[in-house]
Amino acid sequence: MISHSELRKLFYSADAVCFDVDSTVISEEGIGELAKICGVEDAVSEMTWRAMGGAVSFKVALTEHLAPIQPSREQVQRLIAEHPPHLTPSISKRSRCSSRLQERNVQVFLISGGFRSIVEHVASKLNIPATNVFASRLKFYFNGKMSGVRDHPGQRGEAPTLLKKKKKKKKIGKLDAFIGFGGNVIRQQVKDNAKWYITDFVELLGEPKE
Repeated sequence: MISHSELRKLFYSADAVCFDVDSTVISEEGIGELAKICGVEDAVSEMTWRAMGGAVSFKVALTEHLAPIQPSREQVQRLIAEHPPHLTPSISKRSRCSSRLQERNVQVFLISGGFRSIVEHVASKLNIPATNVFASRLKFYFNGKMSGVRDHPGQRGEAPTLLKKKKKKKKIGKLDAFIGFGGNVIRQQVKDNAKWYITDFVELLGEPKE
């Protein structure tokens, strides 16, 4: 079991960092915002909290979310155009965490339980290449109606393996610890299980809060 001090050392020496997206890099839940556009917010909100709490697997959660939403291509495009995701201020403005990591030649990856079209929009705002995005891809018929979803293997806990192949390194592997973030939403399960728990991305850079 990795210790808090070991985790900090690992982070500061890492040449690749993965960030969760919903309620972390962005202040909201992307699927929830899409549900609003589709007029099914209430039907989806309870499922979202169950998924965030770990009560159901990602695959089950995704299936449950999509059943009432069934977004069209036009609705996804409207979400991005009219209600784009809001970046968490301390990652994009105050600390510039993502860009400062990249200035140190650290590759930044985004891993999301949401949809690639939305996460790629977030990535573009942070100058993260689309090739560094792990998220599910919505599929549509020619008439714009949703036909299904292509699950990304990174969402099944295989992101370290994919990164190993991408970076051709042998020392990247699964860790039994992670950095928990509570700057937007405090989830007790995350807080209890994180060896390093932060509420501001400034803390990742070893700088005092303003």
